[in-house]
Parts: sequence; structure tokens; C-alpha cells
Amino acid sequence: MKINLEIIDAKFIFAEKSIEDLNTKVLVPKMVLRRRLTRSSKLVIELLSKINTNKERIIFGTAYGELLSTAKILDAINEKLQVSPTEFQNSVYNTSISYASILSDNISEMLTISSGDETSLKTLKVGAVKSLDEDELILICSETLDIPNIDQVNRCVKYLESAVILKVKNTTQKATITLNDIVADNDFPKSIHHMLYLAKQFQKDNSLILEMEI
Repeated sequence: MKINLEIIDAKFIFAEKSIEDLNTKVLVPKMVLRRRLTRSSKLVIELLSKINTNKERIIFGTAYGELLSTAKILDAINEKLQVSPTEFQNSVYNTSISYASILSDNISEMLTISSGDETSLKTLKVGAVKSLDEDELILICSETLDIPNIDQVNRCVKYLESAVILKVKNTTQKATITLNDIVADNDFPKSIHHMLYLAKQFQKDNSLILEMEI
């Protein structure tokens, strides 16, 4: 089965360690909530502010999840200390879109995908199937790998913090790109490659229509 997805809008952000120029203080003025946000949550909220949204359904993908919160929990266990309730709450994979939905009062469906190196590919495929409802959808992939001692195990990823967002809809127009055309950028985690390539190709004035084989 083939489904064509039109990319309506796209943005991406990244940094070798942590992205510095986020507008979190403006986007989340309440300090109590802002202090609870994970790095991934801040990236998702930032990306959502950069495109025109209207409380669409969101499909979120991440291979590694809330790595910093998980690392802090493991450190506490290793050192026989009490686990932080906040870190425990924030360690689940859907943390970032949960915070984003609360901030925007978005009660639409929120779905989280985690499939290793194929995370962004699977996010696109789920988005393609969901698009058959004729709704516009938001697809997001995010990885936040900047944790203590990451240099001891990281040998391949240049950008430890990265996120990409696509706004998509189903279309009957002819495809301008297929999955076979997508080229990986090995400076980024493999889990965001497919969506990142599409975001880089996106131009407002030119149709970008992806043919998906489901």
C-alpha cells in the first residue's frame, strides 16, 4: 500500500552538546513548571512554537528517551540514595509531548514511537497511516544525549542534542521524493535521519511530497 504525505512545514534544531538559544522562559513563563521540564521537553516546546499549529494530533519519536533523567535515577540507585520523584516522573518516553500538550491545552491523540535506529522511519509510517483520516498531523523526533561521561561511549554522533518537526497531511498529488532518496547524515543519531533529511529539503514554495510504502 502506498500513501503520499505532503510536508506542510518543517523545522529542526541541533547542537554539539546542548542548544543554548531556546526561548523556554518566554514559552513557559511559570517557573514552577519550567523547572520541571526535561531537555527533550524544551526542544519539543521550542519546535512547536516555530510552526503554525492548531492542537493537531502529535506522533513523537525517540530512540533513547529521557536519557539524563534515567542516568540520574541509575546514579542514585548505585550510590544508594533516594530516587528523585521528579526524575522518576520525567523518565518515561512520552514526557516531552505530555508537557507540551498540557501547556497548549491540546487534548488530541499523542502517540510515542521508539524503534531504535528506525524511530523516525516508523514515526513517518505511523503518520502516513494516521493521515488517512484526512487530518493534518505533527510528527516530532528528538534525541538528547548530553549526559555526564557520554564521551566515554560516544564514537559516532557529533550532535548530541537534536530535534526535528514536520507538519504533514495526506495527499493524492504525485510524489517528489521516496524513502530510497533519503540520505543519512552520520553526524546525527540514526533515529532521526529520515525526518531530518526531509526537514532539510523542505522549502515553503516547493512541494515536498513523500511516497510511503506501508
